[in-house]
Amino acid sequence: GKPFAFTELLLRVRSLGRSGPVLAEVLVRGEIILATGRREVRRAGQVLQLRAKELGVLELLMRRDGGIVGAEEMLYTVWDENADPFTETVRVTIGRLRRKLGDPPLIDTVHRQGSRL
Repeated sequence: GKPFAFTELLLRVRSLGRSGPVLAEVLVRGEIILATGRREVRRAGQVLQLRAKELGVLELLMRRDGGIVGAEEMLYTVWDENADPFTETVRVTIGRLRRKLGDPPLIDTVHRQGSRL
């Protein structure tokens, strides 16, 4: 490996030991449970298999706690700043997420504003 100072390595290892375990955040909205650290979603006890972007959109909606999230905000938050704002990506991802979440539907579309959970 690279040359390093042994005392620095020892200090870094001790520092990591003091920091303690990192607790994963769990978001709960109704019967949806999202364990962010494990990236696991459950609805009514059933584990759902979500793609990374679907999980990102769901987490954003859950964090907003019933508030409306616009498509542009989703695009820039879940994708990145280089994403095309004229793409149908957000609409398609929300459609897939709705199907995977099952019935009764949990995601509402607010005309010309966005979506909410």
